[in-house]
Amino acid sequence: MSCTPPSDSAPSTTAPTAATVHTLPEHILEILSDSGEGAQKCGQSFGAVSAKMGNGAWTVEIIPAEIQPPPRTPEGASGVRIRIGTDEVTNWGNRTKLVIAFNEQVLLSRHRVQALADDAIILIENMWETHADANIRQAWADAFAELSTANYRFIQVPMEEECLKIVDNPRRGKNMFALGLMSWIYHRDVEKVKDQIAMQFRHKPKEVYERNVRLLEAGIAWAQTHLDFRFDIPTGDVSEDLVVMNGNTALAMGAVMSGLELCSMYPITPATSVSHYLSSIFDDMGGVVHQAEDEIAAIGVAIGASYAGKVAFTVTSGPGMALKTEFIGLAVMSETPLVIVDVQRGGPSTGLPTKVEQSDLLSTLFASPGDSPKVVLAPSTIEECFHCMITARQIAETFRAVVVVLSDANLATGQQPFSRPKLQANWHALEPNLGPVKDGHQPFGWDAETGLSQRIVPGRLGGQYTATGLAHNEDSHVSYDPYNNQRTSAMRSRKLAVLQSTLEPPRVVGPESNDLLLVGWGSTRGAIEEAAEKARAEGLGVSSTHLTFLSPLQPGLKEIFSRFQHVMTVEINYSDEADDPYINEENRRRGQLSWLLRATTLVDVDCWTRVLGQPLSPGDILQVIKKKLS
Repeated sequence: MSCTPPSDSAPSTTAPTAATVHTLPEHILEILSDSGEGAQKCGQSFGAVSAKMGNGAWTVEIIPAEIQPPPRTPEGASGVRIRIGTDEVTNWGNRTKLVIAFNEQVLLSRHRVQALADDAIILIENMWETHADANIRQAWADAFAELSTANYRFIQVPMEEECLKIVDNPRRGKNMFALGLMSWIYHRDVEKVKDQIAMQFRHKPKEVYERNVRLLEAGIAWAQTHLDFRFDIPTGDVSEDLVVMNGNTALAMGAVMSGLELCSMYPITPATSVSHYLSSIFDDMGGVVHQAEDEIAAIGVAIGASYAGKVAFTVTSGPGMALKTEFIGLAVMSETPLVIVDVQRGGPSTGLPTKVEQSDLLSTLFASPGDSPKVVLAPSTIEECFHCMITARQIAETFRAVVVVLSDANLATGQQPFSRPKLQANWHALEPNLGPVKDGHQPFGWDAETGLSQRIVPGRLGGQYTATGLAHNEDSHVSYDPYNNQRTSAMRSRKLAVLQSTLEPPRVVGPESNDLLLVGWGSTRGAIEEAAEKARAEGLGVSSTHLTFLSPLQPGLKEIFSRFQHVMTVEINYSDEADDPYINEENRRRGQLSWLLRATTLVDVDCWTRVLGQPLSPGDILQVIKKKLS
């Protein structure tokens, strides 16, 4: 069954005597195609079925930067990486061990970024080696000359030929054939796979479902006949009621469960699917999704709705946050409750629109004219994407504040099982007070100790006041008095101190004191904790902690840091290497959380960061730990 393309690489037509079953605690696979061939849907289906069977699962979509990239180019590679395990899986892992590729060019893209294990098994469409176009045949030969630098095992699969037996357009069928291959290789429950297909095509005619099942079964049959290996990843207990979804869906569901009533947005990658999912369910829940004409209008609508008494939020990514800056300042000045979801991507400018990065932290905190304190929190798992929306709404209304949820592209498309949330009545806001306003009540009657004030929803008898973005006093009268401006700035800031007083210090994973403490935020959590655990197993003194609240920061950080010889952040944003040319201690640009922690704790917090446009791997972090402690 092994072959060495492109010369004598036709697959065997005889069945193996018996497929060797390899029982493993985990495995990583990828399915790769041109854009539009359905590899992502195939991979997400496989991940969902694996989770429902009791495996830990984590998926990461591989998305080209262009909407319609040229086919058969490394830059146009589209697909998904799936990591499944017997135990919980919290990140995308290290190198891929099995690949299903629809052409050699998309495979080449993953080879060039060193995503594949040196001994990876690669199942590849075989039609290109003998294609009628001489240029394609040459591209095949050139690609395999480059791929020969690794010890991959290649198995050619006649996907086009097999799919043509069932459908006229193989581009609409290869993904289900590939799903059949994977289902056989990994001992997936075929009935659960069929149920997943039925759910995906529930709005399509019955014959569409039946055709896709035939393609699935064809993939299974081909694998049974031609493959000599299988992988068994034992499943865990599936008695717990679980849900499986990606981070953007979790954000949308969390918004619904929190009582948020209006989502105003403008489409932007990788945040758009939050509104796509909301659009499919929100109307039934009494909510509204408003697609504005641009990012500025989107936040304006959300602020207007919130000012009028509704509970509103807006969804965007980094470039959209830049456009929303002036309106964010208005919400801060007018103390209008507002939730903003920023699904971060690579930058600057258009940057890497489909790739992961964590570069919006400092701009979210400080990119505002004047002093504009706001609450910032970052989910670290798919489950936290759900729950953080409930927390964000509660804080926004309680503190009359702008709350920013910093997600990222890794969480956005990553898929993971977690316990089915149970609706709680206190997740929803109380109905706004529409009764008459008491005499003497001021629209900004700040409590001197907490900075909090009671919100007046328009329409309340006796509650008329002039709303303004100008500096104002308690009665909302424009005021340029210097002492008033000092006082109102203090009141807006004090609310964050009050919020911090309700927070708990972050949990330290590992010994409470040690040689090295790794500090992370957002989607890096799983990779950091896995790397630290492996380092401890090798006898290294490493612990980790992860921050959910970034403004205000969780309390107790300086005391926690004092118990470690070294403290280092691990982030997906840019920092200079300490030994780079011209770089010294004074001019070195550091990771964004590192900068923030150094400023607030006065501790010498080091950093290790990467901006490769992809999630961090536990193996890479482990090597950094060893280097730091050498």
